[in-house]
Order: sequence, then structure tokens, then C-alpha cells
Amino acid sequence: MDLSPDLAVSEDIILEACGDTDVPELGVIEQVWETNPIAVDRIPEYAGAAVDELTFDDVPEGGEVAVGVGSRGIANLPLLVRGVIERLDELGYDPFIFPAMGSHGGATAEGQQEMLESLGVTEERVGCEIRSSMEVVEVGETPDRSVPVVADANAVAADAILPVNRIKPHTDFDGTVESGLSKMMVIGMGKQRGAKIAHEWAIEWSFRNMIPEITSQLLNALPIVGGVAIVEDQHDDTAHIEGIQPEGFLDREAELLETAYEIMPKIPFDSVDVLIFDKQGKDISGQGLDTNVIGRRPFAINEPKPDRPEIKRIFVRGLTETSHGNAMGMGSADFVHQDVATELNASDTLINAITASTIRGVRLPPVVETDRAGLVAALSTIGVIDQEEVRVIRAADTMHLGRFYASQALVEEAKERDDLRVIADPEPIEFDDGQFTAASPQTT
Repeated sequence: MDLSPDLAVSEDIILEACGDTDVPELGVIEQVWETNPIAVDRIPEYAGAAVDELTFDDVPEGGEVAVGVGSRGIANLPLLVRGVIERLDELGYDPFIFPAMGSHGGATAEGQQEMLESLGVTEERVGCEIRSSMEVVEVGETPDRSVPVVADANAVAADAILPVNRIKPHTDFDGTVESGLSKMMVIGMGKQRGAKIAHEWAIEWSFRNMIPEITSQLLNALPIVGGVAIVEDQHDDTAHIEGIQPEGFLDREAELLETAYEIMPKIPFDSVDVLIFDKQGKDISGQGLDTNVIGRRPFAINEPKPDRPEIKRIFVRGLTETSHGNAMGMGSADFVHQDVATELNASDTLINAITASTIRGVRLPPVVETDRAGLVAALSTIGVIDQEEVRVIRAADTMHLGRFYASQALVEEAKERDDLRVIADPEPIEFDDGQFTAASPQTT
């Protein structure tokens, strides 16, 4: 279900309403990061070694191992999964993959299998069967609140369960564990029902308390042999792969989360007047725009927003292809390009929002016809600022921040900092029929 482009306000109307609004010249800034990623051709080997760090003493020879996969935006995901599957095969087990992604894929078995395939995880590519179902089994309840604990029926029926996921900061809450193995088990493995239960209770209970408690319940109730944890560096390359034993699950995940926070890409300025993103998407962040990057959390109930940065206006130009029209989080923007509206799958977006209890996150911001209209509308609503002082950034998305366009004030500041490098001095922005002609900053 796509929305009509008639929602878009024309460039002519925007320019007339905003009057004589100058747009700043933009240069190119690069963040200076020291990284040491795992060589891509060695990723299956590292993933297999992570499996060797786990214990399979209670798993019978030839036993079925359910491997949970499903988070978007993980670098080298097919290679990681293939390495896990190949090692399980070598150890004499019978692995299969189950989608551990809550309500994503339209909350259907077919949609979730399609989601895996869009991530490059196919039976042919990773070498094992994929069993996709929305059926869940209730395996217990929490002691104090009697909240039902549910899990994927195919996973529950297996001899062992092994989630594979990236450890990273979450967009909706702060806690000792956030987005990673524990969340995948509680919400992803719980399918639509489990995700809905968790998000409903999180409004009063908070994920920071709920996820560790339900994770402990699942570890006690199910044959979870551990998990394969991934940490990525600032360039979103695979930096660390580790097998975590069940007994140290929560503690080790908390340690890896601290590492992920330290190296996650960020906007390297405390204040920005206008921030333009070429794309938002579910493969970029669960909320489309990572709240830890933009300093906004307008849809989370009873959760504080990040301390920084302070951003006056955000303009989003489009959705990533692998979002399949899911525009969760677009409510964080102040303006969106008409491409967001035309690419929007209203049904999948609303299902995700209802399941996550974050309805504010899918409010459609004002829609503009062109890039120039979006930039001018943003600039004209931030107050009176001298063009030499206005702070404007155009970045690919909230995940890819290694290189970005920046206005004169930010370029001059970058020249005085060791953690930033000026690649190009500011030049006038060029438009073609109102659209930016310059390529996304990650490709410059």
C-alpha cells in the first residue's frame, strides 16, 4: 500500500513561502578512525571458531541445532551464517535456520523467509534448510508479573538453539544489554506474539529490566547452547566474532555492548542546525534513524533521549531498498522527500509500529517535492543564522558517517581537530530539477 505523491508540497510553493533563503556551500569531511577488521575471506573461519567456544555436551549426535538469524544491516551476514552452519555440520549436527525477527516481514512466515533472502541468507548460500513459521510455544512466565514467555515452535522442538547476532546500542532504551543476542531471543525468537508482549510490557517495565529477566527464563527453559556475538567497527566492518556460553550470557554481552558504544559511528559535533540523510531504513537501525546518532527519541515512552547531539532540523531523502517500504522511525524527521512517501509500505510500517508500541515513530512528516525544497524549508525554520555560521551536514545515513558533506562553519572547526580530516573545501550545491546532483557522501 503506497501513499500518493500528491502529499508532496511543490518546490515552488516552498520557495515562495520561505522567501529569499540562501543555501550554504558544502565541503567534505572524513572522520579519522583506527580500525582492524577481520579479513572478509576469513569470516567463515572466525564464525566456525566461535561455535567451538560453545559446549554441546547435552546435544545428541546428529541432533538438530536451530540457528536464529534475522537482524538487518549486519556486515557479511551470509558468510557469518555459513561459517556457523559449516562448523555445526563438521561437528556432526543437523543445523537449520529459523527467522528470529519478531514481526518483521509483515508478520508472515513467507515474508520473514523473503526478508532472510533479501539479506543474502538462502538455503543454497548458507548450506542448510530454513524453517520459517510464526507459530510460537509458551515456555514459561516471569515470576513477579506472570508475563508469558514464548518462543519459535521450530526452535523449541530442536535439540539445541544458537542465536547469531550483532551487539550494538539500541534505539529505544539504555541498559546493560540492548540490541544483541538477548533481545533476539526475547523479541526476535518470540515472533509477532512475543514481540507484541514484550513491547506492551516494556512501557511500564522497561526493556532494560525485561530483557535480562526473560533471557534468564529462556536460558533455563530451552536448550540454548550459547550464542555467536558480532561487534562491528566504525566502518560497519566485522571486527569481532565470539561464542558466548549460556552461563556468561548476560555478563559477556554487557561487556561487548560497552565496546560497541565506544566504537559506534557518531555525528562528531555537539550541535547541528540541519542534518540531511540520503536514506533511512530498517537495515540501518530498528528505528530507521539511529536515535543514539541523532539525539532524538520522540516515540519511546518513559525513556530519556540521548544527551547529544542537539539537531534543529532533520531532512530524510529516501528509504533503503532492503527496508521493503518499512518507514519505521520516519517520525524522527522534520521533513521527508516525496520518495519516502511513494516508497512507503503503510501496512508493514504500521504493523511494526503497533508491535513495537511506537506509533509516534511512524507519523509522516511534511513531504516535499525536491531536495532543494527540503533544505530550504529546514533552513528557514531554524531562526536567523549567518550563512558563514550555519551548521549543515549531509550524510548517507546514521550508520555510514565516515565521510559526509558539511558547511563552512563545520569545515573550519574540522581543520582544528585531529579526529577529523577535510577532504574538500566547500563548493556551491548543484541541483538538477531541484534534486542534489552530488553523489551520496560515502561514494565521494
